[in-house]
Amino acid sequence: MIKTDILIIGAGPTGLFAVFEAGLLKLKCHLIDALPQPGGQCSEIYPKKPIYDIPGYPEVLAGDLVDNLMKQIEPFEPTFTLGERAETIEKLDDGTFIVTTNKGTKHHAPIVAIAGGLGSFEPRKPPIQNLANYEDKGVEYIIRDPEVYRDKKVVIAGGGDSALDWSIFLTDVASEVTLVHRRTEFRGALDSVEKVQELKNLGKINLITPAEITGIHGENHVSGVEVTKKGEAPFTLETDHFIPLFGLAPKLGPIGDWGLEIEKNAIKVDNTLDYQTNIPGIYAIGDVNTYPGKLKLILCGFHEATLMCQSAYQRIFPDKKYVMKYTTVSGIDGFDGTRKEAPKAVVKAIN
Repeated sequence: MIKTDILIIGAGPTGLFAVFEAGLLKLKCHLIDALPQPGGQCSEIYPKKPIYDIPGYPEVLAGDLVDNLMKQIEPFEPTFTLGERAETIEKLDDGTFIVTTNKGTKHHAPIVAIAGGLGSFEPRKPPIQNLANYEDKGVEYIIRDPEVYRDKKVVIAGGGDSALDWSIFLTDVASEVTLVHRRTEFRGALDSVEKVQELKNLGKINLITPAEITGIHGENHVSGVEVTKKGEAPFTLETDHFIPLFGLAPKLGPIGDWGLEIEKNAIKVDNTLDYQTNIPGIYAIGDVNTYPGKLKLILCGFHEATLMCQSAYQRIFPDKKYVMKYTTVSGIDGFDGTRKEAPKAVVKAIN
């Protein structure tokens, strides 16, 4: 049984920033995420995509934002259950909760904060008749370990950032990389598109457009894919791996069965106070929630996480009065005993 003060479901930017705000209140956090690493969509789908609306950053790559958030919360020593999906929740007589994952890991906390973005994610699969027969036998929807493709022939399908970025990356790993897209235009970052074109000109990437993968061949493992190019007869391309990268489809998943008030696949919360759900002690922050005037922006999730943590502190310590102090004055105390002092010049100016 993993015990913590605030159990955060979802380790995307909003969930990670909640750890920081909770840490300032001396509250310990544990995070559950179905993905194998923290960062949510920013890490899984578009780590190299620039974000322009984070205060203080005229431009920051999604992956760099996650790295910075992880560094920011280091002093508070958060713990993680990764690669597991929050499955069931049980409210005990004392008002605390036990959340169990799909792999049976149990977590106990007085506060549950759902920060699951748009929910759990499942890969969008192309309509290929025998696709399921080759899953984990040469068909992968997410690249977790690039070394799997060392000296192998790889075919990637897709036209977004993930397809472009992985095609570029794997040119230094795989023996042959082929990118297939059903259009001649790509949806990804311009510099990635230009890099793919450059690698094509150098003979390091085979680029086939406009075309689609319409079939898979092989006995116990993928040995080739059928490529149908617009206006031409289908042909077979030898390969060891087929990786369709069409993004991940958001689903609320088992959380939708927890008795929470749901509206259009989002969790309704009270935004007049603290983003609490209809079940006391359970909060929803970030893109997973809905309320009048809701904006699905990372910076809005940061704001919601801050107010949620203040409310959580009052629920855990109803007899204590917390006096907010600015970090420029108080510094940051970590759970490991380390302390980052506020700059002396700032303290002096305030005094």
